[in-house]
Order: sequence, then C-alpha cells, then structure tokens
Amino acid sequence: MSFRAAIVGALFLAAAWVVADEPKKDEPKKQPEKPEVKKYKPGDMSRPRPKVIDPGTTTPADSPGKPPSDAVILFDGTSLKEEWIRSGKKEGEQEPTWKVENGYAEIRGGNIQTKRKFGDSQLHIEWATPKEVKGSSQGRGNSGVYLGGFSEVQVLDSYQNDTYPDGQAAALYGRFPPLVNASRKPGEWQVYDIIAQLPKIEDGKATRPGRITVLHNGILVHHAVEFPGKFGEFDILLQDHGNPVRYRNIWVRKLGEYDDGTPPPEKKKK
Repeated sequence: MSFRAAIVGALFLAAAWVVADEPKKDEPKKQPEKPEVKKYKPGDMSRPRPKVIDPGTTTPADSPGKPPSDAVILFDGTSLKEEWIRSGKKEGEQEPTWKVENGYAEIRGGNIQTKRKFGDSQLHIEWATPKEVKGSSQGRGNSGVYLGGFSEVQVLDSYQNDTYPDGQAAALYGRFPPLVNASRKPGEWQVYDIIAQLPKIEDGKATRPGRITVLHNGILVHHAVEFPGKFGEFDILLQDHGNPVRYRNIWVRKLGEYDDGTPPPEKKKK
C-alpha cells in the first residue's frame, strides 16, 4: 500500500468513528443525573447552631421602654382584661387567668390571644424566663408568639442551653433558626420587635408573599422571610407551654405605606 493510500484510509476510518459516535436524530440525549438535595427536617439536631453573640445594651433591660405615641398598648403592666382573652374559651370563660403583678404578666392557665386583629404591623414585646434554671432543651422557659399565618416566634431560655436550632429562642419555629443567638441570661428581660407584612392579594391571587422580620434584643435575626399563602389579618397569641415565662410592655403599631411619589392634584381656586 502506498503512503497516500494509507493516509486516505486512516481519514476514512476516523470519519466513520465520529459518525458512529453521534446520537441518532430520534434518540433523546441523555441528561446528567441531578444529585439528590437533602434538607434538614424540622427539629433536626444535626443542623448547625447559630453563632452566639452578646446583644449589648441597645434595648431596655432593667425597666420597660416607653411605647411610641401611635402605638396600641396591649399590656402596660396593670391588666390583661381590656385587650386579651383566653384562647379557645366560650363566652363567660374568656377572662385571662395569668398572674399580673409588679408590671408583668406570668403564664398561668392556658394560651391568651388579643381581642383585636392586626394587618401590616410592628409588634414590640418584652419577656423573661425564670432566673432559677430548671430543665433543659425545650423544657426550659418555653413559650411562643403566634401571628396568624406566620410561623411561631419561639420564646425559650437559649442561654447556654442546647436544643434543635429551629426551636431555639427567636427561631421561626420548625422552619428557620435565627441568624445569631442573641439571648440574655435567665431572669433578664429580653425584647422582640417583630415586623409583619401580609400577603398582597389581587384578583384572588397572592401577588406578593407575606414577610416577617424579627429583632431579638435589638439584633436582626430574621429579615423579610417570605411566607406563601393568602392569609389575612391576625390576632396575637401568647403560648402557655407549662413554663412560668413573664411578659411586659406589649404594644403594636400599624405600618403605613409609601406614596407613589406623585403630588396630589392642586385644588382649583374659587
């Protein structure tokens, strides 16, 4: 065989190999397999713990703060009768049985909820777990703040107390751990500022999800976390989980809306 014939033969074989390797037109291309994405289950103890920080003194700890002038006062330290009822009770059995003294209300005898409902709002609430530590994990200063279609904002003594991260203080219970653990010591007053924004509903559809932002002792621990669904105005419920947690200085204020930047039309002079 001549050298020229050998080259032509080699080129022919190479072309045939390329054609044979190409997929047929009717044959679907194989898609690469996607790796399985594993997610943490609610209450998963293998989930990483939020970083522990000292919250400093940006919020009042020794005495209640003063509410803003446009706030609705839900509890001023004197009585729960005006704004709260026992959750799930019939008429005539609805008066809260929590102990009220020394400017605070201590859990006793079931959940309580507000008589009013709220929309887009800012909730301020101060709470304290017992100074004498008893129990561990979820059995230590357990309570919770419920706002309708949003997750429970967990109340718990999370100072040097390990538990599942989505169940510690300031967690959106069973879903999101706080970004950091900003807990104070047992017995010290702590503060939640919770900003809740309802879903925007247009033609029966949610065009914007509900969102919730939480500050714990002045530290941002959740920012604009989205909640799907078409839920509306909510009452505020404080949970009795069998632990003597105390609450004080509870107020809420309605959130306004931005204007569209267009000045109102001028009134015609008479």
